[in-house]
Amino acid sequence: MIRISVMYPKPAKFDFDYYTDKHMKLVHKLLDSYGLVKSEVNKGIGASPYVAVGHLIFNSMEEMQQALQDHDPELSADVVNFTDVKPQFQISEILD
Repeated sequence: MIRISVMYPKPAKFDFDYYTDKHMKLVHKLLDSYGLVKSEVNKGIGASPYVAVGHLIFNSMEEMQQALQDHDPELSADVVNFTDVKPQFQISEILD
């Protein structure tokens, strides 16, 4: 399985209500048919370097690549609705 982590560095304006109620619903609407298995939203606390981290888990690298190729412009355009920072990305293979 493949995880893409979308990390939003501090300091940042971040609207968690919009992110969880609207953006993540858009993510699932667009990507579930591409093998998106699960998503998770984490809120950074304490000395965390990130205000938020979103995780998307896909069945395979190929499905993830196709999903992002087809829908990245629409998802990226929505980012300005909940934050003022550019996210950082980490793609990982889940081993356990």
